[in-house]
Amino acid sequence: MQDPSRALGAAGLRSALRAGSARVPALPPPLPSRPGPRGRRPLPPFLLSSLPPSLPSPSLRRRPAPASRAAPRPCGRHSRAPGSRPWPCGGSSSVGHCHPDIVKAAHEQNQLLNTNSRYLHDNLVDYAERLSKTLPEKLCTFYFLNSGSEANDLALRLARQYTKHEDVIVLDHAYHGHLTSLIDISPYKFRNLEGQKEWVHVAPVPDTYRGLYREDHEDSVTAYADEVKNIIEHAHKRGRKIAAFFAESLPSVGGQIIPPAGYFQKVAEHVHKAGGVFIADEIQVGFGRVGKHFWAFQLQGEDFIPDIVTMGKPIGNGHPLACVATTKEIAEAFSATGVEYFNTFGGNPVSCAIGLAVLDVIEKEHLQAHATEVGNFLMKTLKEQQIKHPIIGDVRGCGLFIGVDLIKDQAERTPATAEAEDLITRYMEQSWSSSMREASTQLQTTLATQELLKYNQLAKTETSQCRKALCDSLQAGAWKFFSTTCRSKHSSLLLLFPDLRKNIFY
Repeated sequence: MQDPSRALGAAGLRSALRAGSARVPALPPPLPSRPGPRGRRPLPPFLLSSLPPSLPSPSLRRRPAPASRAAPRPCGRHSRAPGSRPWPCGGSSSVGHCHPDIVKAAHEQNQLLNTNSRYLHDNLVDYAERLSKTLPEKLCTFYFLNSGSEANDLALRLARQYTKHEDVIVLDHAYHGHLTSLIDISPYKFRNLEGQKEWVHVAPVPDTYRGLYREDHEDSVTAYADEVKNIIEHAHKRGRKIAAFFAESLPSVGGQIIPPAGYFQKVAEHVHKAGGVFIADEIQVGFGRVGKHFWAFQLQGEDFIPDIVTMGKPIGNGHPLACVATTKEIAEAFSATGVEYFNTFGGNPVSCAIGLAVLDVIEKEHLQAHATEVGNFLMKTLKEQQIKHPIIGDVRGCGLFIGVDLIKDQAERTPATAEAEDLITRYMEQSWSSSMREASTQLQTTLATQELLKYNQLAKTETSQCRKALCDSLQAGAWKFFSTTCRSKHSSLLLLFPDLRKNIFY
């Protein structure tokens, strides 16, 4: 018998919850008591009978927490006073550290019930329905997990089961997670470990600034897509078959790349023709970060829809929550094996309550529009700095996903790796030595290329000191950076993708 709590379409799961079926027994009427958080009914009697007698409240209704536990506890260097504004705390905390709405949702649901996902709960269905409204209609089946790595691993399994193929095409410098299966498809990792597996194929990053086909190429979209086509043809000659093209919608570790519009459509055409599927990794770049769209893959145009979308990090604002969205056809092929997919705490009541609260905050505080407004302002100001400082070779991005590419010379575009590290050190020394501690950004280089300043804060804070810290660093060292002539094999790109609440720089 199949597990009724595994992946189902939202409508099907809600129908099972309300009407009952041969596999999902109808629940008894709710107990006559005050609703809990989000209007949830108390635990039904058939579950209450298994609870230990020591529980003080048989209905598990919400009980007031002691005053000493009602407020969020300090957490080391990032502690905050109860009632104060959320702190920015990295790109994974998309709406700010200790956001009161997120804390409240977790606290209230924890007091009511948290259990494994074999027990059906309204939060799971409500959350799937909310997510479905942000995605194209055909992406209607959801699997809930605990981390982005779990999500990408499941996406790989879905693709292989559906296509009956094994091979995967990934972009150069990509990183998709820490599991063994994902290290194998992450060039950033496997090149320092056991090397590239026979079933893994690496395509060039569609980088029009320092890639194979640059901004002066007559048709960089077709040229980069043809690289994927050539890989497929070469694999077929060796008797291999493609299961998936697996890529971040905006390559982040690979250098904050904005693929040219139309690239994914052409790649998907080649991959589908080969019998594979297109997997869009939105773990870092989804949930409104790009501003004008909720999902980064939507930057490619309305005519592009991935077959599988993975999400994590900002989905739970730092809470362990992730999701895979796919089509009904792929999900049915996966379930046809008879080997059920089950994740003990993936999609548990507390995780889904937090996920719902994150979506509420993004909508209530207009954070997607905020990402557009602040991102546009930041791009404009950084481009003004680019005119003043020759070390800035390129400024690229969308919304609050921005990269500043540092170079040693304009002609060769030689990456200024050491200079990028020096700039980050100067910036952090200035920001952390002042009252900037609460508003400071997390500026770092990309993992793969060491050339990108990465900004990981999204809260709405005062920004004049942020501007001064970056500008002073550039002004103090630009002459030195540009006069350095030694070459480096690595890049020097500055990554900036803060959390959605941040008023950043200028």
